[in-house]
Amino acid sequence: MPEEKPTSEEEKGEVNAISDIAKYIGKINPRYFDKYNSAPRPVFQTKLIYDSTSEGLEPIYFWILDFMRDARGYKNTEKIADNFVASPGSGYFAELGARATRMQDESMKILGSVNTVIKSIINIIYDLKEFEIRLSHYNAAKSKNKAEKEAGVLALKQIWMDNVDVKRGRGSINMLTYELSFSTLRDAFMIAKSLEDVDKIDLNDRVKRILKPRLAEFFEWWNRSEAELKKRFAIEKTYLKSQVSSLKIYSRWAKPYLRAAEQLSGRDFLAGKSPDIVNTFNTMVLELAVIGKKGITVKDEAYNKNLPEAFLKLKAGKNYRNYYKCVLIDLRFRTIPRRVSEQGHYAFGGRADIDFIAYALNEDELAALSQEMDKSDIDSALKLVEGVTTESLDQLKDDIEKYMKDESTLDKEKKEKTEIENPFVALFSFAKKKSEESKEKKSEPKKIDIKNMKKDNFYEGVIRKFAEAQAAEDAFKIMDTLKKAYGMASIPGGIDFVDYMQERDNPRDVKNE
Repeated sequence: MPEEKPTSEEEKGEVNAISDIAKYIGKINPRYFDKYNSAPRPVFQTKLIYDSTSEGLEPIYFWILDFMRDARGYKNTEKIADNFVASPGSGYFAELGARATRMQDESMKILGSVNTVIKSIINIIYDLKEFEIRLSHYNAAKSKNKAEKEAGVLALKQIWMDNVDVKRGRGSINMLTYELSFSTLRDAFMIAKSLEDVDKIDLNDRVKRILKPRLAEFFEWWNRSEAELKKRFAIEKTYLKSQVSSLKIYSRWAKPYLRAAEQLSGRDFLAGKSPDIVNTFNTMVLELAVIGKKGITVKDEAYNKNLPEAFLKLKAGKNYRNYYKCVLIDLRFRTIPRRVSEQGHYAFGGRADIDFIAYALNEDELAALSQEMDKSDIDSALKLVEGVTTESLDQLKDDIEKYMKDESTLDKEKKEKTEIENPFVALFSFAKKKSEESKEKKSEPKKIDIKNMKKDNFYEGVIRKFAEAQAAEDAFKIMDTLKKAYGMASIPGGIDFVDYMQERDNPRDVKNE
């Protein structure tokens, strides 16, 4: 019979956050990938299974988290996965569904108001652009440049004829010119620069008697319409500011509901094929994953004789990159939710499968890992929320900033650009103040080319091995202390991780022995 191959998690349809991260790390550094078995090869990995339906699972998680941060010094600890799936027949599934529905209803109500305000902002911006075009003609008509001034005056006269004089019907300049044979009237109106110019133009008295009052009316309209247009422009800008403020408020109100609705919807990371979830059972599976990072202080370790004394003279960034010991902990809970209060509080007892994994990564590898995780689907609780059509809003950003500037700062801003807050920052976290963006661009990690990662030099190789031993010891200590805290048997005397690392890098050839 052919040998039966074990099915991988992918073939089972299951997704595991830690296994995904282990693949990324193996991809970043081949040292952490076993090419012969095509599997991740961490520095150290151990597993603890704790099964107790009478005890809660929350204390285990928080004990590990607090012990990592407080006792082992992993202050930089972050959650990288928080997934759950409940069986459809459980009461917990129904209650979560009801809560998610309430959150969705509230968020959609607020989003309806957000959409209304956005439409209003779009209309205001278009109105302001029209006002700007009209005001540009008034400004051009006052220009010292002769050609620009003439173009501005002609544009205003055309606007006056098309919007004001046209209301006279057959008595308008255009109708008199084309229908009543006043062929010189329109040209004379466009040429005349003042009432005095009318007498200088070679026209008959009948045309002059029509032209003078029309020209006087035009100049009166010029003065009054400019003042009125500037007033309306200022009012529209003020209204735009009030609408933007309303948008900020609605956005801040909507975001918590959107976040809660997305997080309460759960995530079928088991792909429906796990035997741990039975549709009619009252069960739930949770996955929590955290990663703790702690830097290696090379000079302190060299001073304490943990590294060669020669390392005291080395400089970070010049002779070596910064290295970190990393401990990854994956907690997979299979639990039976029990309601313990009328307020909807649940207790979770059941089986906890806890993996303790150790790595040592330098700053470039951590940046590459973060880069890969951003592309992945490990923690996508808010990606759907933040993916709401943002491109159209980005197109309005510059216009909103432009019209929200104060008049007193316009001259200064020609020399020095002042950044104005983007109104969509409360709802769409992808957008921030430009001034903050410019700072972030300086501090944000550079993009790492994983295929051309820089290899360790001699000094870095020594530091990495030391960091690996330290990370392995920390992972073991967390697991071992957890066992003691819960009254389980532990390994007497612990493990010598110096020998462990030597055996890992130089495995014995059992066949020859």
